Amino acid sequence: MNSESLARPRLKRTIGGLGFLSLAFGSMIGVGWITALGDWFQHAGPGGTILAFAGGGLLMVLIGSCYAELTPMLPVTGGEVAYAYRAFGTDKAFLVGWSLAFGYLAVSAFEAVSIGMVLAYLFPQLDVFPLYVIGGWTVYAPHLLLAFLFTAMITTVNLLGVGVAMRLQVILTGLLVACTLLFVVTGIGQGSPHHLEPHFAGGSFTETWKGILVVFVMAPFMFVGFDTIPQAAEERAPGQPARRLGLYIILAIIGSTAFYILVILAAGMATPWQALVQEKLPTATAFRSAFESPAMANLVLSAGVIGLLTSWNGFFLAGTRVLFSLGRARIIDPRFGEVHADYGTPVRATLFSGVVTAAAACLGRGAMLAFVNVGSFCISMAFVGVALSLLRLRVSEPELERPYRLPAGKLVAGCAAVGSLMVVLAMAIPNSPAVLKPIEWTILAALCLCGIAFWFIGSNQRNTITEDDRARLILDDPSETQQVNTTPNR
Repeated sequence: MNSESLARPRLKRTIGGLGFLSLAFGSMIGVGWITALGDWFQHAGPGGTILAFAGGGLLMVLIGSCYAELTPMLPVTGGEVAYAYRAFGTDKAFLVGWSLAFGYLAVSAFEAVSIGMVLAYLFPQLDVFPLYVIGGWTVYAPHLLLAFLFTAMITTVNLLGVGVAMRLQVILTGLLVACTLLFVVTGIGQGSPHHLEPHFAGGSFTETWKGILVVFVMAPFMFVGFDTIPQAAEERAPGQPARRLGLYIILAIIGSTAFYILVILAAGMATPWQALVQEKLPTATAFRSAFESPAMANLVLSAGVIGLLTSWNGFFLAGTRVLFSLGRARIIDPRFGEVHADYGTPVRATLFSGVVTAAAACLGRGAMLAFVNVGSFCISMAFVGVALSLLRLRVSEPELERPYRLPAGKLVAGCAAVGSLMVVLAMAIPNSPAVLKPIEWTILAALCLCGIAFWFIGSNQRNTITEDDRARLILDDPSETQQVNTTPNR
């Protein structure tokens, strides 16, 4: 293979500090706090939901701390792929990258379905022209059209360059924070703490903790987004030091934890929480019924639409970077590693992600919870891989330059690995209150089959380059390739 074919494709470097913070925080918020609040209250009550999100935030801080050491150490596109490759070799890098990429695409599909739901609350006339029913929910033609249109918009923005995507992200995140502050202050200031009673759902101690567990296992899906920073680390603007990336990650996690807890309090105090569990969009309903104000409900929904777009844009970008990293390293079809000549974006990975998102949106609202749970499962698997990568690198390469060294790193990484694994097991063990449902196992099985297909389709290209070449393509440091674990390709 000639040297030109092995040239390392590079993405444009334009993301500054505010861009990274907006990317992470905006991705973490999303629209789940509007569409899923009723389910959270039904399982755990407001007190249990707050405990679940506080616990989820703590777990994310542990995992984010692992990223805080790894990201400045290996600040390259598709960070988790690089961490797992450096620690364990090619096949493990593929497993981590594939899990993460399709966890991100599950979020993208969730947002594609949600856009029609949220806008239909504002414009009920959109609930016309039913097409089919999945999981007891009707898929309407306007909803599907909106999913396709917004998917096309997100895809186009990400094709035009990371600079365009980041400007959009910063503007939308600022609007999201402003709208949220307005209705949170109103809900807590004018609501009643008596509306939060009883604080927990379930008639017994066992039922209460089962409900909290059900909400807790959704945390990886609801909090995921801080890890969009490692995906774009290679695209940081000149003069933006890699060591700050870990700080942005921790700040985003703390900010999103506070956001979720404040929104839960505001909605729960605005109106008795039992009245919200069967509502389509319970957060908006809480403010509309409490203050008899359609304008207040519309403010909540406006924030939801903005949060939906920031999350969608962030995860879409992150998913394309993981696929690009796998393609650039020849772990999967190298066409995924192609860069647009004019825009400097991963063109094939972006178009593929757009097509997958649009196809998944056809499953409609009946598959939304499935997207949440399958996404949580895949992302938790990737988090286990990240924590184990840190543990392995602390042992195998203790002298590797680390701009930030995590205090008690082995202990923190071990706790992060155990916590993430507990989420995976809670969703996999039969009779667990959070075990995946048949439709979710079906989606997960389809993702696994796709992964197997991608692995074998890419085998010819994967075996045509040496591990030294692959290390350079992933890590961009030829001087260190001899230190890399060169597990043989399989």
